[in-house]
Amino acid sequence: MLVVRFQTFTSSKNPMAKSDKQSTNHVLMIEPGSFFANPETMETNAYQVEGMEDREETTRRAIAEFRGLRDALVESGVNVTSAKGLPGSPDMVFPNWFFSLPERRLMLCPMLNQNRRDERDPALVKLLGKMHKELVDWTNYEDFDLSLESTASIVSDRVNEKCFAAISARTDEGLARKWAEYVDYDLHVFRTKSHKGIPVYHTDCVMWIGTTLAGLCTECIVDYDRQRVLSTLRTDHEVLEFNNEQLRSFCGNALEVRGANDEKMLVLSKKALGALDDRQIEICHEHFAKLIFAPLETLEQYGGGSARCMLAELF
Repeated sequence: MLVVRFQTFTSSKNPMAKSDKQSTNHVLMIEPGSFFANPETMETNAYQVEGMEDREETTRRAIAEFRGLRDALVESGVNVTSAKGLPGSPDMVFPNWFFSLPERRLMLCPMLNQNRRDERDPALVKLLGKMHKELVDWTNYEDFDLSLESTASIVSDRVNEKCFAAISARTDEGLARKWAEYVDYDLHVFRTKSHKGIPVYHTDCVMWIGTTLAGLCTECIVDYDRQRVLSTLRTDHEVLEFNNEQLRSFCGNALEVRGANDEKMLVLSKKALGALDDRQIEICHEHFAKLIFAPLETLEQYGGGSARCMLAELF
């Protein structure tokens, strides 16, 4: 059981102050305590490969990749708070169990799989509690087998008060609508189909939203939702479109961050960068002062997640 020492909200709606920035200069990263292909998440994650090699070697490589991305962020002027993961939680490197909301509100999220629920380490909750003043705890929805896995489930356009959710086993539509009501955002839900015929497990694999540029894998969105989502994004952003092969290279799993001088930068993996064509890279450079990247092959192969999944924004 989690023990926290700050206020818990129970009301269904608490409108947030309008944000004047899409992105932050501060992120939380969790170094793997151990890393291997999580058997509990394999059913819903089409991009995760079952690991047959020695777990100690896999963990060693995963830690090296984690530190490479962390150091690249720090060198670029991003403030990184780093924590250590638990030994039995292979996906803890992907912190999807909380939202950091405006007005220093912390929301604990309901997770689908038990060993992902176990990632809510009381020591980490206490650390986050020092950075926030109030708590919203939605973990009781797990009792009803409902999931909403934080910024992995909901991708937000904070300035324009919109959010997007790709419905899957890890993103319940009812909870997504409840969350949008809570933060007073306009929600746009849609359906997807991966190369294995199942929904893409997380929205942040399909899309990312920066201040002026958004990335979207239009090809994986089902026909009757595709144009609606694309048109909605284009209302406020230039949109960089990806195909399904680029999705499998994690081009949709990127995040805008801010450097020490408030310059906007895009974080992605080396694999994702290599999958972009020359024109797509040129467009990124038109919108971002820098592209921050690092090799993440082990984390991508066995975890089915990439750079954005590793970064929990703090506001």
